Amino acid sequence: MLWLVRLSGLCSAAMVMVVLSPSFQSFPPAEAIRSSHYLRAPSGRYHRVAAVSDFADRYGFRRAPSFRNAADCEVPSADGTSVCDPSLVHIAITLDEEYLRGSIAAVHSVLTHARCPESVFFHFLVSQPGLEPVVRSAFPGLRFKAYYFDPDRVRGLISTSVRQALEQPLNYARNYLADILERCVRRVIYLDSDLVVVDDIAKLWRTGLGSRAVGAPEYCHANFTKYFTPRFWSDRQLAAAFAGRRPCYFNTGVMVLDLVRWRRSGYTRQIEQWMEVQKGGEAPGGPGRIYELGSLPPFLLVFAGHVAPIEHRWNQHGLGGDNVKGSCRDLHAGPVSLLHWSGSGKPWARLDSNRPCPLDHLWAPYDLYGPAVA
Repeated sequence: MLWLVRLSGLCSAAMVMVVLSPSFQSFPPAEAIRSSHYLRAPSGRYHRVAAVSDFADRYGFRRAPSFRNAADCEVPSADGTSVCDPSLVHIAITLDEEYLRGSIAAVHSVLTHARCPESVFFHFLVSQPGLEPVVRSAFPGLRFKAYYFDPDRVRGLISTSVRQALEQPLNYARNYLADILERCVRRVIYLDSDLVVVDDIAKLWRTGLGSRAVGAPEYCHANFTKYFTPRFWSDRQLAAAFAGRRPCYFNTGVMVLDLVRWRRSGYTRQIEQWMEVQKGGEAPGGPGRIYELGSLPPFLLVFAGHVAPIEHRWNQHGLGGDNVKGSCRDLHAGPVSLLHWSGSGKPWARLDSNRPCPLDHLWAPYDLYGPAVA
């Protein structure tokens, strides 16, 4: 469904329910490449897994309805579908305790609006045990795999950032998708955990990338120079990284990745090399940092100017406000297919504190945390 709205000011709950009303669908059995026996509950205690059916309840998540959004969608066989099935739409998203509520809402939104949610396969990147049974309980029959991302793989490359959340190792797992996912997965959509999709995700999946390895909405009007320090721009050798290309800012929270081209060009190593330059610059006696943000600048250094442009409707970002303190933002002009609360303010935190921004009410219908409401 194309969601053509231009919002400014207050958004009523009635409008939310009319525009974003759920539909129903069914799924084959879940898959996971690793199992966990313990889950840290909100109280901080660990619970032994007794039955997956009550796992989400223990953690505080309700079970989502099953979805049957179109009669002509192919229903997979009872034994599930291989991750290598070429008809699948692949989505990668991280799972951690701090953002689990957002990840669950993001999955819920995708299933709600996908014409054929049976064809969607989720790849969850985790670095702590026990979270995938929560997903399995909240979404019975969801097709997914959980992949362990070792924080030590990237911890030594991470530099301090303007916001502590940007320093978490799992925030860098997207850099390694080409290594982590099965080789038969040729393309994947990467989604952050602080967004909701309000359109059929298959439309984004079908976006042509041409000869590019990354597709994302670009914002060429943004001041690109601010993403790097004066030291970077004053060093001719460093600044030459952008020679011969017109770099534009793009947000790495929503990307379509061609993993075949990525693997062929060795982009993971190229990103790591820029992170090494940053770490060397901030070391005692070093020449200085080349950027201040977390995982974004290395992506810009490798891909800016070489990105397949995607419609802005697929990343209405910045709804979380600035990175110093949260602030309410309005949507960009134009149609909306995805709302993204990038920035320091998260909708679940503001809703719980009874100080929501107007657009936070557009996230609320997909929230499965807490007791059922009438």
